[in-house]
Amino acid sequence: MPGAPLRPMLATSGDLPSGAGWGYEFKWDGVRALARITGGSVRLWARSGAEITAAYPELAPLGAQVSDALLDGEVVVLTERGQPSFTALAERMHVREPGRAARLAATVPVTYLIFDVLRLAGADLTGQPYRERRGTLDGLGLAGARWAAPPVFEDGPATYDAAEEHGLEGVVAKRLDSVYRPGLRSPDWIKIKIEVTGDFVVGGWRPGARRLGGLLVGVPGPEGRLVFRGRVGGGIGAAAERELLAVLEPLRTAEPPFVGGVPREDARGTIWVRPEIVVEVKYGQRTPDGRLRFPRLRRLRPDKAAEDVDDAG
Repeated sequence: MPGAPLRPMLATSGDLPSGAGWGYEFKWDGVRALARITGGSVRLWARSGAEITAAYPELAPLGAQVSDALLDGEVVVLTERGQPSFTALAERMHVREPGRAARLAATVPVTYLIFDVLRLAGADLTGQPYRERRGTLDGLGLAGARWAAPPVFEDGPATYDAAEEHGLEGVVAKRLDSVYRPGLRSPDWIKIKIEVTGDFVVGGWRPGARRLGGLLVGVPGPEGRLVFRGRVGGGIGAAAERELLAVLEPLRTAEPPFVGGVPREDARGTIWVRPEIVVEVKYGQRTPDGRLRFPRLRRLRPDKAAEDVDDAG
């Protein structure tokens, strides 16, 4: 990993821990980034070790607030409601041409959400407990138009509820006495993603490694047609595949039931069906155009008619 100061510590997936000894942060839907600040000059590295400084010129003034440090955080694009939009961030992530990066910084600015300090004024802080590092970070008073140090909370359930209420990706729980372990995925940090469920109407299926590799789903729209909400490939085991094919095969049709069309990469090879079958899907948030992120099938809903499905699930 040439040039990168170190590899970031990673969290394991799990349930929200309880009891004393934990701190809770919001989980931000963005790109992990280490910021090394030397003599007031800021350089950024992605989790992969690639340098990404050129992509985010609006973060350069951070060096005026702290002149010698190594910070860990997440680069995000925040909507007007203060929610991270990974779709908007995707437009910024791979830009390296300075002129284009500067133009995008003016129209689609990022925010660097800092949650750890690993070095400060030449001192290595990774061996200190998380509670001490957070105290040091908070003491730096890092706040600006394009960066902030979001708070850490003591109440896990309340933090989870707040993340859910504000449409955030989830919560990260961290042991207060844990040291920073570069490059390791440690149970001292636990990420808890917020997932929601909703009911959607099946408009087709795509073969994959098996006969049914994924479902194309939507919600009722104009004139009995569906508004596309995405492709569901996860959660379809052998039993679910048999159950789905039994009800979908008799509903085959030549024409797609979606209004406004379906993206080519999703439509390729699809077998269309009349929009009569309802499924329950678990997913984590939606894109700005309403598509489901990380969808997984939960079950068929034979008790629910297609016309009873609404976009709230």
